[in-house]
This record gives sequence, structure tokens and C-alpha cells, in this order.
Amino acid sequence: MTTGWEAAVEAQIRSAQERGEFDNLPGAGRPIPGRDLPYDESWWIKSFLEREQLPTDLLLPTPLQLRRRVEALPDEVRDLPTEESVRGYVADLNAGIVAWLRTPTGPRVVVRPVNVDDVVRQWRGDRERAAAERVTAAAATAAPQAASAAPGRRRRWRLPWRRR
Repeated sequence: MTTGWEAAVEAQIRSAQERGEFDNLPGAGRPIPGRDLPYDESWWIKSFLEREQLPTDLLLPTPLQLRRRVEALPDEVRDLPTEESVRGYVADLNAGIVAWLRTPTGPRVVVRPVNVDDVVRQWRGDRERAAAERVTAAAATAAPQAASAAPGRRRRWRLPWRRR
């Protein structure tokens, strides 16, 4: 036996079908993803992260997030343009680490503030190496161009019996 509420819902579904609102929906005719897999309690979290393209690092506890940021620090600061921006980035990271050390939550993971001067020294070394590689690459591409330009100039041969 259907109630009045169920009958109203069925009537709306039937009229939507007649109007064709359920035609050509995305995923029509394809199997339901994960149908053959065992039940996972966090399926909706995983599908939300995948659909919204959010990084899974957001699910980690704070100390592990901080640890990952410390490990990725050389890659993060490599493209920063100035020493002040590098120092600011490291200061922000250190502020997060100190805040966690004051009120630690989550698993006990060793996370220490980063030495700013060491990061700046490594940043300078990386930039100098990158600049040297660019100069070397530019010289390597310029040498074949110079060599190919020389044969284009024709040398005039002088015959020995002609006077100057």
C-alpha cells in the first residue's frame, strides 16, 4: 500500500521520465563503479577526494602533514624568486611546527623546526647549479650554430699566377 507521499513522488518521477529528463545522463549504460568490490566504510570520502581532486595529505594527522612539508621543503622553495620569500616560507612552516609542539595532537612523531640558514644555503646552491646548467646548455646550442654559419661564407681562392 502506498501513502500519499509515495504516490506524489512516483507521479513526479513518472512525469520527469515522460519529459525525458532521465535520458542521456552521465554514466548511463555503464556498470556502477566498485560494485564487485567488498564494502568500504569510507567509500564516500575516497570518492569525494577523487572527484574534487583534493590531495590525500589533508587526511593525515597534523604531525605527519608537518613532516611531509619538511621533507618537501627543498622542492617547494626551489622556484621562489628571492631569499626573503624563502625565509618567509620557512618561517611559516616553523610557526606551524611550534604551534603543534605547544599542543601536540595525534601520533608522537618527531618534528623539529627547520634551520632557515641551511635552507637558504641549499636554495642558493640549487640556483647557482641551475644557472650554470643554463649557461652550459646555451653554449652547447650556440656552438653548432656558429659552426654551421662558417661554411655559408665562401672563401675565394686565389690562383697563384694572378697578381694582387
